[in-house]
Order: sequence, then structure tokens, then C-alpha cells
Amino acid sequence: MPAARALAAIHARAAIRRAVREELAELRRRILDQDFASNLLDVAGFAPQRFFSAVLSRLERQNRHALQPAINATGIIIHTNLGRAPLADVALRALAEIGGGYSTLEFDFASGGRGSRYRAVEELLCEVTGAEAGLVANNNAAAVLLALTALAAPGEVVISRGELVEIGGSFRLPDIIMQSGARLVEVGTTNKTRLADYEDAATAETRVLLKVHQSNFHIVGFTEATPVAALSQLAKARGLTLFEDLGSGSLFDLRQIGLPGERTVTDSLRSGADLVTFSGDKLLGGPQAGLIVGRRDLIARLRRHPLLRALRIDKLSLAALEATLRLYRDGDALLKVPVIRMLAQTEAELNRRAGRLRRRLAMLPELDLRIERGTTYAGGGALPGVSLPTRLVSIGARDIGVESLAAKLRDGRPPVIGRIAQNRLLLDMRTLADHELAAVAAAFRGALT
Repeated sequence: MPAARALAAIHARAAIRRAVREELAELRRRILDQDFASNLLDVAGFAPQRFFSAVLSRLERQNRHALQPAINATGIIIHTNLGRAPLADVALRALAEIGGGYSTLEFDFASGGRGSRYRAVEELLCEVTGAEAGLVANNNAAAVLLALTALAAPGEVVISRGELVEIGGSFRLPDIIMQSGARLVEVGTTNKTRLADYEDAATAETRVLLKVHQSNFHIVGFTEATPVAALSQLAKARGLTLFEDLGSGSLFDLRQIGLPGERTVTDSLRSGADLVTFSGDKLLGGPQAGLIVGRRDLIARLRRHPLLRALRIDKLSLAALEATLRLYRDGDALLKVPVIRMLAQTEAELNRRAGRLRRRLAMLPELDLRIERGTTYAGGGALPGVSLPTRLVSIGARDIGVESLAAKLRDGRPPVIGRIAQNRLLLDMRTLADHELAAVAAAFRGALT
């Protein structure tokens, strides 16, 4: 059939044969169910042109990669479901350069033999944080697990009850401590933990005092927490290791862009933490990684531990991480790290972008368009309780309905992901880039035709 021959010009014969069989099976099911409203049937029975159009749609769905680029219009900057931090241009170029061929991943130039995969990143980590030494695992949970296994097991880890966090995806800190082989000792209460609580709990079996960023929640009201500086004095007096998991972890002082201060990795080290772990793909704005910085002797113990090999970072992530860290070293983070740039946007910038998108969508009469003020969040466990002002293009759909419109946009190429509130589809300018506006407008045209 001509329609089938047309498919053969763009798809493999085996793939067409499989899709035809699947579509025929679907057609038979509809006939048996007396579903004669199917577009594959007409008054004369079988409709070849419609059938092969359905086959083409099936082939396109099957050829679509499960992991594909998406347009984030939710306003959540570090959106875990959408891949967390977008990478800087220099990091993307590093990925292409390293991924396309061989590299000096573990090659030592001086000896011509085997070297360390961590050497370049460790030097940069020390430069940007002031740490004595650094190491990298494949994510922050891995970094915490490695540190506790190497430094605490089979002894005790003392931690405040108010810091036993659960992050998205059912990651629970008590489970990580148990998996490390160390014993969890809880001190204080949910809202108040004093230095005396740590002093009373520390025994001859205690190895680590653990402090954890509360990440995705914020306790307010009648509260008290023990600062790192006070814990550092206790740790030194008792011969213990003070380990702080900063979670999202920032190398950039957010007060420079008008946001509430979030303690940086450097702040933690200067306050006396012996070891600090944090994520690579959150506030840092790099690839997925678990970064570990601190005392040289402790990092050496982690480096020698056999668990590190199971948790090690790959060459592509290392390449992107090195490129990202160079931006911080050179003072270019504000201009070139997308996460920091999105956090720093002014309301005037957001309002101008909203106006440009509204003008692009105004040619579609099915849409009711408004520009509204709104709020959003950093996401990814960063800046808990801090809302960010934003601008929204608020959209009503007269015929198709908002839920159906949002579903069609999610099914597009690329998918456009917004949020729905009060029967309006909201596109948040905080996470939309200027170069994405044309693609968003095209996605709406496709969804409405």
C-alpha cells in the first residue's frame, strides 16, 4: 500500500512490521468490543490511510527516548523530577569533549602510568572552599554513606532529633546511618537541641557528631539548635569527628542577590566542621555528585575505603563538575551558572519575559491570557521556607479545557511542564528562558490543532 511504502522511507522495516501488528491487534480488540467509533474504521470498514496514520503515531511514540529534553515552566528551579540543575554551557562542552573519545581519566602524565580520577576536582574543591582536601562520590547520599562507614562504624553517631531528615524518594537519614554499620544516638527534641545534649550523649563508643541541614522543611517558633562552632569545641575536646551534611550545599553567598543567607560550605569549614558533604546538582548548579571536603587525614581514610569504588563518580560527571567548579573559582558563577542566574532574576526581567510570551500566544484565540504575580521556590531542599516572587502567564482554555491542554503539552516534543491552579494553566517565568519562548508557543499551536 502507498501509505506503507511512505513509512518505509523513514522507519526500519522491522519496526513498521511490529507497529502494524500491534495496531491490527488494537483494531481487532475494538471490533470485538463493538467500538465502531474508532478512527480506524469508516462506513466501508477498514480505512487504510487512517490506519497507517495511527501506525506512524505509534512508531513516533516508540522511537521517543524515555529521557528527553523538557521545558520547565513550573517555576521550581531545582526540580528533581525534571533533572535538577541545568548545566552551564562550559559544562555541556566538557561533556561533549570527554564523552566523544578517550580521556586522561586515570592517566598520570609524569609516569605514564595510572593516576587518580579525582586530582583536578580535588584541587578546585580546595580552592573554592578553603578545605585541606576533597573527594567526590556519585551523589550526596553516597558521600554520607561513605563518610559514616569509614569514620563511624561500628561506633556511635550522635545527631539531633530535629535533623533526622527524609528527602524525596524515601531517603531517610536513619536508614543511611544503619546501613553504614554505625549506631544512631538521638539527642534533644524535635524543636530544641542544646550543646549539653550532645555532651551527655557522647560516650567512649562515640565516633562522630553529625549535623544535618534540614533541607526541605523549616522549624519555626520555640526552637534552639547548637551551632557548628560550639560542636567543634566539643568534638576537639572529646577526640571526635564533627561531620556536617549541608545537603543542597552552596558555594555562592546568596545574600549577594538579595536572598536570605544560606550557610555556605566555606562557612561550615571556618566554623570548625572537620568534614562537609553536599550535592553537585542542586545549588552548586553542576552534575549529580556528592562532594566531600575537610581535613586531609579524614579524606585520606575515605579515599582508602573499598566502598569508594562502588560509589565513584564517572568521567562525564567529573568533566561537567570540573567545568562548573572553575566558574566558581574564576568568579563567574552569577553570570554563567543557570541555577544562580535564575535565582538572581529581578521582577522586571520576569515581567518582560511574561509580556513576550503573552504576545506570542495572543495569536491563538482559544486561549484566555493574563499576566499575574506569583511566588515559587528554589526546590531541591534548598532555602526551605523561602519563597521567590515571580511572574506567571495564566492561561484559560475555552474549548479544550485546562487539564486536557496541560496533558497535550506534556505529550509534546519537547514536553512543556507547567502547573495548574484554580482551573488555570500557569507558566512561571522564573524557570523559562528567553530562547525557549518560541518552542513554548509552537507547543501550544500543536496542542490546539
